[in-house]
Amino acid sequence: MGAQQSRSPWPGTLAIGAAFVLGAWLLHDGGRLALPPVPAAGQALSGFAPVSVVPPLGPSVPTRIRIPSVRLDAPVTALGLDGEGRLQTPPESDRNLAGWYRGGAAPGQRGTAIIAGHVDNRSGPAVFYHLGALHRGDRIEIVREDGATAVYQLYAIEVHDRKDFPDDRVYRQAADAQLRVITCGGGYSEEHGYQGNVVAYGFLADTTRPGKNV
Repeated sequence: MGAQQSRSPWPGTLAIGAAFVLGAWLLHDGGRLALPPVPAAGQALSGFAPVSVVPPLGPSVPTRIRIPSVRLDAPVTALGLDGEGRLQTPPESDRNLAGWYRGGAAPGQRGTAIIAGHVDNRSGPAVFYHLGALHRGDRIEIVREDGATAVYQLYAIEVHDRKDFPDDRVYRQAADAQLRVITCGGGYSEEHGYQGNVVAYGFLADTTRPGKNV
């Protein structure tokens, strides 16, 4: 993961999985393609990335992800790497499921936590369909097995072409507590599916302990 790999694992997995990750889903009228939101140019990184000054948490498995601004509340499953060193995908059949890369930092822990999920499947929009509609300043809450919640503030939401995916920027392990949330996005073709990935970048803005409300 990160700088140790020559290619980003998530886009590589999507290239292999194009046969079952349909991308743009057909509306019930059978004709129009409903593409997911694309981040506005003004949501791209501006200047230097913020550094978290919140004391990080220790390791613990994430159990849920919540994004209040788009009313997202979904369980989280652990993901590993496949035989070619690419990040696995969550089960395609479960539209409301996100995946956490268990080989990296846990949410709230020092380092870069990676959360990935489908944008859609054959049935319609999936867990991160609205990721491209987020804005800088939005918050992502990740509930952990130990009862704590890691709260991240977004400072950039960008779409990257798969051929020019910024591996080091997305996957590099940070010295503070950072978050990357990744899904499909960008241009779309029926032959190749989505041509890129939407990535939301966040820094740890707060943590809660068991019994404390977010």
